[in-house]
Amino acid sequence: MKGNMEERAQELALYIIENKATVRAAATRFGISKSTVHKDLSERLPTINRGLYGQVKAILNENKAERHIRGGIATRKKYKGE
Repeated sequence: MKGNMEERAQELALYIIENKATVRAAATRFGISKSTVHKDLSERLPTINRGLYGQVKAILNENKAERHIRGGIATRKKYKGE
């Protein structure tokens, strides 16, 4: 998804808010790198739409707080053969 960076940042934000998605999931969905998603959301979005940024930041902070749990679940599945 190339093109207008401001538009892309807003579309990423809406996708993450609607689906409570992770940065990795959004990157896969839009066909861009995780670092591009992070840069769009953390640097570009606050200057474009402050309200949207606040909503996305809350979800990203929640994902960050839960990532150790997700990692544990993934490891468990890996060694259980699921």
